[in-house]
Amino acid sequence: MGETPIISIIVPVWGDDNLAVDLVNRLQTDANGSNNTTERSGRSRPEHIEWIVVAVTPTAPLYEMDRCGAIRLIACQEPSRGRQMNLGAQTAHGKLLCFHHADSKLEPEHLLALKRVAADDSIIGGAFHRRFYPPRMMWREPIVRWLNRTGGPLFGDQSIFVRKSVFSDLGGFAEIPLMEDVEFSRRLRRQGRIALLDPPLWSPPARKGTWKIFFRNTGLVALFSLGVTPHRLHRWYYRGRQ
Repeated sequence: MGETPIISIIVPVWGDDNLAVDLVNRLQTDANGSNNTTERSGRSRPEHIEWIVVAVTPTAPLYEMDRCGAIRLIACQEPSRGRQMNLGAQTAHGKLLCFHHADSKLEPEHLLALKRVAADDSIIGGAFHRRFYPPRMMWREPIVRWLNRTGGPLFGDQSIFVRKSVFSDLGGFAEIPLMEDVEFSRRLRRQGRIALLDPPLWSPPARKGTWKIFFRNTGLVALFSLGVTPHRLHRWYYRGRQ
């Protein structure tokens, strides 16, 4: 994949391999088409990025991307986002690890922001701000920005990033069925200075209504903070969804 990467982007997938394929193809094509104007256009050169996809029962397109050297593919026997991200981190060569959900909209401008963080040794990790969908829910954005700035939890769909050395010191993600991102962000905040980056990340619209999802997720985080185990929260979260 060219010279030693600065950033390793680790993408855990389970049944959404096509999203990972589209993500990597789009960003690598975008970067390759702008190599001569990298600094002017605000895009990271592809040799600064390595892609690691950790998939449960990978499909043929992922194996082909691995064969061509576009990604490093790791197969995981069973779904566990925390375990998948830890497996990806074990093989990463970048000084900065970014854990990205395949259905969130990563753009070249986000890669440039990560590259700037990697060059600032005073920052140990952080996440991107969030952009909410649909537009009528945009009023939530300043509230969530304020919560993030004042010590609130960081979520996986914010693409949490961390220096590899710090990730190792923290022992990686807890291999729990739910809230691995919230639990990790608590420990990360205690370790040193974090950064919250723009531009914000778009995530896909909720299938069952934004308000319902908002209150459900808020309630789950509150219960986790009160000591309810991730295993019990996982049962409640997936009840009736199989």
